[in-house]
Amino acid sequence: MRRFFGSVRARATLGATLVVAVALVAAGAAVLLSLRSNLIGEAGTQAERSARAVGSELAAGTPYDKLSGLDGDDGPVQVFDEDKRLVAASGDLEKISGTDSDRVKPQPAAAPRDDDDDEPDDHEEALKPGEVAGKSVFSNGSVTIDGDTEDYRFAAVEVETQDRGRLKVYAGSPLAAEHGAVQTALTVMLIGFPLLLGVVAGVTWLVTRRALRPVEGIRREMAAITHSEDLARRVPEPDTHDEIARLASTTNETLAALETSVERQRRFVADASHELRSPIASLRTQLEVAAAHPELLDLDGAVEDTVRLQRLAADLLLLARLDAGERLGDARVDLAGLAREEAEGRTGVTVDAEPVEVAGSRGQLGRVLANLLDNAQRHARSAVTVRVRPEGGTAVVGVADDGEGVPESDRERIFERFVRLDAARSRDDGGAGLGLAIARDVAVRHGGTLTAGQGPAGGALFELRLPLA
Repeated sequence: MRRFFGSVRARATLGATLVVAVALVAAGAAVLLSLRSNLIGEAGTQAERSARAVGSELAAGTPYDKLSGLDGDDGPVQVFDEDKRLVAASGDLEKISGTDSDRVKPQPAAAPRDDDDDEPDDHEEALKPGEVAGKSVFSNGSVTIDGDTEDYRFAAVEVETQDRGRLKVYAGSPLAAEHGAVQTALTVMLIGFPLLLGVVAGVTWLVTRRALRPVEGIRREMAAITHSEDLARRVPEPDTHDEIARLASTTNETLAALETSVERQRRFVADASHELRSPIASLRTQLEVAAAHPELLDLDGAVEDTVRLQRLAADLLLLARLDAGERLGDARVDLAGLAREEAEGRTGVTVDAEPVEVAGSRGQLGRVLANLLDNAQRHARSAVTVRVRPEGGTAVVGVADDGEGVPESDRERIFERFVRLDAARSRDDGGAGLGLAIARDVAVRHGGTLTAGQGPAGGALFELRLPLA
């Protein structure tokens, strides 16, 4: 059971059925109460009409035995005097309840009342002789006629007569129609509601199944991708333009990003292995030669290869930390001062800096400037210019050289990892191709950009833009 209701389809069907069931019960109860109230109101109106007709005859002085309402055609009638004595009643009554008395046969009239007793009680309506009261009182009871007992709605009306004092007339109207209508409506509801709930449950089950069918397709494809480890596969996208279609589209975008990331990681590992293999092989060769022939040891070359390995390992470690999302500091960094520090001791480097401050890691931003200066000095003929300035809400650092520049088609490719242009393919002079990649990754991590263009002297111009602190 728990496994069954673990299905979204089952939960949706159960929820929809319960909601409709509650709504139907509430609506059915309201309909039954309204129907019953209307039918009882109609019966009360009919009873009041009959009571007033008899009351009008009594007000006109009609004798009890001449009252037209006592024939029983319009319903049972009882007439009571001021002492609640039954003075007139329908002749076919066998039993009655719900009125002032359960008697069905008239009683002898009482002695005439003194005039002093003609004053109405506080709760009685003041009436003139020959006048029928405007207010009616309603009650429910039962009547037995010819052995059949039925429920009735009674209306009581008072009338003031000339010689018989104040009389009260009870007239009844049967509630059989009300009971029949309510019972019929209840029977229809008891039969129809379960059928309607069954239809709702079936339709909800089918609609939910149809709506979730693409989700099952996405799940199966994702399971297949996980099993095969083939990130080039994509989940099917239904042509429905709804939430499930957007889910499939987003899933494919995620798979594409994951494929790119994994491919980039594989290429990174392959390139890193390739870059590490050369200095390690060179260093091993020199050490093996030195072990066999100590007099042939190239100590400077061994130190140079070791330094290259150290730098490459440091670059790879920094890239790994950047890919892992290393948390940046929020310290204020003076870019002008940082640029002067990195340019200090470098030949042919000129710094033109205005005071600007950014927030971030001083060490990483210093690494960006160092990499840009190393790259500029590697390609410059004689001069490198560093300019730091504010521009709106951005700090701009420009590093320009007077070399040959970067072809426009390669101005984005040079920021890829382990990419070296034809003029810089020498590992001894051109490095491992990680400096600019590291510089851009750091810039992006600080909410900025790093782009390549053409400088004033015709060489390359690298612009670092960072938001001001």
